[in-house]
Amino acid sequence: MSRYWAAHALLPDGPATDVTLTVADGRFASVTPGTSAGDAVRLPGVVLPGFANAHCHAFHRALRGRTHDRGGTFWTWRERMYAVASRLDPDSYLALARATYAEMALAGVTAVAEFHYLHHAPGGRPYADPQAMDHALRAAATEAGLRLTLLDTCYLAGGFDTGLDEVQRRFADPDVDAWALRAAGADGVAVHSVRAVPRAALKTVAAAAAGRPLHVHLSEQPAENAACIAHHGLTPTALLAAEGVLSPTTTAVHATHLTGDDVALLAATGTGACFCPTTERDLADGIGPARRLRDAGVALSLGSDQQAVTDLVEEARVLEMHERLASGERGRFTPDDLLAALTAHAALGRRDAGRLEWGAPADLVAIHTDTVRTAGCDPVQILLAATAADVDTVLVDGDPIVEGGHHRLGDVGALLRDAITPLWADR
Repeated sequence: MSRYWAAHALLPDGPATDVTLTVADGRFASVTPGTSAGDAVRLPGVVLPGFANAHCHAFHRALRGRTHDRGGTFWTWRERMYAVASRLDPDSYLALARATYAEMALAGVTAVAEFHYLHHAPGGRPYADPQAMDHALRAAATEAGLRLTLLDTCYLAGGFDTGLDEVQRRFADPDVDAWALRAAGADGVAVHSVRAVPRAALKTVAAAAAGRPLHVHLSEQPAENAACIAHHGLTPTALLAAEGVLSPTTTAVHATHLTGDDVALLAATGTGACFCPTTERDLADGIGPARRLRDAGVALSLGSDQQAVTDLVEEARVLEMHERLASGERGRFTPDDLLAALTAHAALGRRDAGRLEWGAPADLVAIHTDTVRTAGCDPVQILLAATAADVDTVLVDGDPIVEGGHHRLGDVGALLRDAITPLWADR
């Protein structure tokens, strides 16, 4: 049994001081405020539950700092993303994902949902092991120390009535039944988008989920909404609802350009929404209706998506800051609201995680309150002041994967450099 002590901790019933946390068999055996430290390991600053990254494309990390010289839109950014995707194989994907996940751990992430669609070899040819890229991601998460929810993503078309291009063939299976067979062992599934999964296949994806998490890119771009309405006479949300995709185990990712009826459909079906604010601002997607969704009863989660920034504290803060910009008001989300979105492990299929309490998985993050960013900060408002650079300690299932701000794999910057540089060698 391990014992930790924190001067400040954010517990399910509110902030507490002088908290002793004991860990046994990967779970909290007790969480007791008002105690002396004794011989317990002292954690600095304020302790929070481990963060849940509900939407990730690990290979997009290779794009950071590489896509800002030509302007354009989401659709032109996508061309460079495809170029990176075309160069990855299981070995290089393992190296890139391992470093990417380690960077997330340094930022306080303890669990990640990987929206995985880079399935096959170039041209769409299956690897000798059809799960080779899945295995690379699982190995990467294990080595980095993160709990992984692998979402096997269905991707069948290039667009409404549009075939697949050369790179997209790597993402696709011959048909939805072939995808479902290959995805049977995944932790969850995903609809890439209503443009990439034809309407006739949506019910099969929903059935294949079988109670597992089901995620879907939803209304990220107005152009997609317009094309869906022109093709089906329905918004993407209405189309997904009509085909039985929306449910309490479904998470709509981005949900940026929604109508009032769309919001009502998500709420009525119990569907959650994952916002990725640093990606949405990087790609000029727009500011989504986070507060309207929350007020309608839609559970919110957060994701780093394309890794333009790997800082889940920043994702939480920007959720509030975007609302301020859109509304002209401060305090659209309370610090408790932001913490709930930051620790929404239910979106990853783990309803027992994300709380510092007896019986929960022993995942925690200790954030310094004495850095140049956080000195003088009320620990309760730490998410409005800190950054990933202020994370000191991260435990996953009671195992310390980050201590003193250093990951157990060593120099994560070097791992990232070594994984990314070859992908751009002749560009």
